[in-house]
Amino acid sequence: MSRLLQRLFGRLPIGWLQLTHKRSRFAAALAGVAFANVLVFVQLGLMNSMGTATLRPYAFFEADIMISAGDANALAEGGNVARQWMLQAMADADVQEGMGLFVGNVSWDRGGTDIGLTTFGIDPAQPAFVAAEVTADLALIQVQNAVILDRLARGLPPEEAAAIRPQTPVTFEAQGRTLTALDTFAGGGGFGGDGFMLVSDQTFLGLFPERTSAAPDHILLRLRPGADVEGAVTRLRGLISDPTLRIRSYAAAAAEDLRYQQTQRPTGVIFGFGVLIGVLVGLVIVYQVLSADVADHMREYATFKAMGYGPRFFLGVVFEEALILGVLGFVPGVAIGTGILALMGKVTTLPLTMSWSMALMVFAGTILFSALSGAIATRRLAAADPADLF
Repeated sequence: MSRLLQRLFGRLPIGWLQLTHKRSRFAAALAGVAFANVLVFVQLGLMNSMGTATLRPYAFFEADIMISAGDANALAEGGNVARQWMLQAMADADVQEGMGLFVGNVSWDRGGTDIGLTTFGIDPAQPAFVAAEVTADLALIQVQNAVILDRLARGLPPEEAAAIRPQTPVTFEAQGRTLTALDTFAGGGGFGGDGFMLVSDQTFLGLFPERTSAAPDHILLRLRPGADVEGAVTRLRGLISDPTLRIRSYAAAAAEDLRYQQTQRPTGVIFGFGVLIGVLVGLVIVYQVLSADVADHMREYATFKAMGYGPRFFLGVVFEEALILGVLGFVPGVAIGTGILALMGKVTTLPLTMSWSMALMVFAGTILFSALSGAIATRRLAAADPADLF
């Protein structure tokens, strides 16, 4: 390693030699940096999984514009929207068709642990609003109390989900009704529920008798091919007579939901602070190591000063140490972080994975806060006076 660093820096690797002089302290420093990396990886993984879980249900449907109540910050939150506004929206020349979307939470009582299913009620006669990856045959749910179930739902054994077919349906009790699962789609558990379920709007109203077909949770609109979505949104805001409604593109609705989950919901804020705390922990650890190293070798630095070496030389040595700690501490950190995220993802069924972008971002952050720690630690070198030798 010394020869490699000597070729890299073009001089004797003083920083490396100083760090490895006390191997136990060097190992403790690397462990501290690795711990900070693991903390950041776990918090970033959780934050990213929240984003993936938030956007996942939006991928179930195909729409250009969504109309929601004024308090509907998320897909499964907020008041209802009168169906009459869909009829008003259909008056726009670019609006080709519309559909009411019903959303509710259904608990599947399995005798031991319930499975919470975010349930979407749709019109099965309008397959254009449903993504092909969700189901290729909406006719299955035209039958009353028939459902299409999330095969990745948390708490549902994979072998049981794999057996669900129209020829081998599964019946279960939920909301006091007997439902029949005829097919499955890939959804996955999230922070708001264990999975998803797709039913017809009539079956949905049977599960929630207090609801009415005249007031869905959202209205989805599809425009004619080639139509300007933002232009249609602007016209609809003037056409629909209720100014409290949230009328925006379907993509904008998903982005607003994600922003709300990450910046206003307590869980998202906590994850954000967790990342910040991880960075601060790493910064403090590296600073303490470098500061202690500078203090231990103050006489040597004073000697270099007496020999005529300037501030740039001392900065180079400390930055060398910071770079070594950052790189060598990152390697075990990314390995342990990947393992922890994989284990957490398996246990919780949350989309917790290590991505290249996340690894590169944390690596860049590790180098940055290591360099910042080094810059702070070099302030002690101002006290390295040659007179300290005597």
